[in-house]
Amino acid sequence: MPVILSIVGKSGSGKTTLIEKLVPELKRRGLRIGTIKHSAHKIDMDKPGKDSWRHKQAGADTVMVVAPQTIAMIKSLPSAKLGELEKYFDDVDLVLTEGFKSGPMPKIEVFRQAAHREPLCRGDALLIALMSDATIDLGVPTFGLNDVTRLADLIEKRCSSAHQPSAADRQPPRSSDNSG
Repeated sequence: MPVILSIVGKSGSGKTTLIEKLVPELKRRGLRIGTIKHSAHKIDMDKPGKDSWRHKQAGADTVMVVAPQTIAMIKSLPSAKLGELEKYFDDVDLVLTEGFKSGPMPKIEVFRQAAHREPLCRGDALLIALMSDATIDLGVPTFGLNDVTRLADLIEKRCSSAHQPSAADRQPPRSSDNSG
């Protein structure tokens, strides 16, 4: 399963910009990346009148459109929790989410002093890093807003340690030969 990290911050802090910079940097390092954008609003990605839209309007719970090198899925869910979405990312090493500030995943906060008074994640045990234009000590590594390379170093280490085999996995297989 992939490592999931949530990029969080208040509106206008630069979450999308950070993801736009992080994805190519992490891809250059050989990581396969997925992203999930949280929205508090209803989304409608399909176009009225198109066949897939008509399938959904007819009552299909899930509609998938398949084209060369691309798939798109529209799925009806009462309320999707982040953990329930993980299964759609079995082909990536890392999923960066934008939002999910209350979620149970490790967080990287983007904080701009000019836009907000206080960081969102002060005291949050799941905060693993802060990207900021201010000098703030939250007890986690802090990077400048443009220091994507050093943040990518931290993320890459987290991904590589998450994919290390456990001690049990490293044990040589026991012989089942009982011939003695």
